[in-house]
Amino acid sequence: MSKDIEKVKADLTNPELLTLADKIVQVIEDGKRELAVSITETIKKTYWRIGQHIVEFEQKGDRRAKYGSALLTNLSKLLRAKVGRGYSRPNLNNMRKFYLLFPICQTSDKLTWSHICELLTIDDDLEREFYANETVRESWTVDDLHRQKESGLFMRLAVSKDKQGVLALAREGQKHQAPEDVVKDTYTLEFLGIEDKSRFKESEIEQKLIDNLQKFLLELGKGFTFVGRQYGLTIANKHYHVDLVFYHRILRCFVLIDIKRGAVKHQDIGQMNMYMGYFAKEENVEDDNPPIGIILSHYKDELMVEYATYGTDSNLFVSKYELFLPNKEELRKMVRNILK
Repeated sequence: MSKDIEKVKADLTNPELLTLADKIVQVIEDGKRELAVSITETIKKTYWRIGQHIVEFEQKGDRRAKYGSALLTNLSKLLRAKVGRGYSRPNLNNMRKFYLLFPICQTSDKLTWSHICELLTIDDDLEREFYANETVRESWTVDDLHRQKESGLFMRLAVSKDKQGVLALAREGQKHQAPEDVVKDTYTLEFLGIEDKSRFKESEIEQKLIDNLQKFLLELGKGFTFVGRQYGLTIANKHYHVDLVFYHRILRCFVLIDIKRGAVKHQDIGQMNMYMGYFAKEENVEDDNPPIGIILSHYKDELMVEYATYGTDSNLFVSKYELFLPNKEELRKMVRNILK
């Protein structure tokens, strides 16, 4: 008996058998993924066709007008009686909008029905196209999509562009080819939950950013990986600390972030320039590009920043941060003016 047990144990550690098992596991996992995609696509096609039937019914002319606004309510009652839950009036309305806003049901397999329902709340075509493209490119969850939409990401990026730039942003999404592509003019940090905006400390913001690192990475954008907090460096026997250090995988460079509670001062800009010089000389390895420096301040005097950054490294940026969600309607008006 003991010999049989030993033989079984030996078989279970056989490299060829282990390789075979790994291949089969991979096939099973691939099958699960394909099945999930197939189910998602079937659901979307089914809902799109339901929306098509509703719209075509509505477009039959005056003889259908008597149903009016009660159409979806009454249809919902009939469908729930015949096929069960899942066909409430709001759901049927989403199916109708899905048909109208996504011609011939052309959507990526990375967009689930929940993603699509979130996208359907966006009236502007360019804005919706941007969020759909970014969701696919960045593999956003539904929560990620909701947060970026609520923070007005598209409009925050669009207000710094010209008309062609806004159109390209909607079609192609965010580019990550140069430092200015990955730095925002304003960062929205509402997820920190800082209520008393008059009494918070820089260290409090820093700690809360670490506590909410996943959300902060989402706000920073694609390509950022966290390196360290209060990153120490010694220059001329004096010790300094960079608040937050990241590495950008796409641009292949360090990104240094210092946080200021109030307005940025010219000394802060000089200090960041020194940090960037240190990283370029002491921390960079072969194939690393020059570092990017970002000073995050609650207030920003544009003229002072212009003078203080004159002649300094072009990779040094001063950006604002907000502790609340932006006024999306004001941003939307600015974007509309650009597109005129």
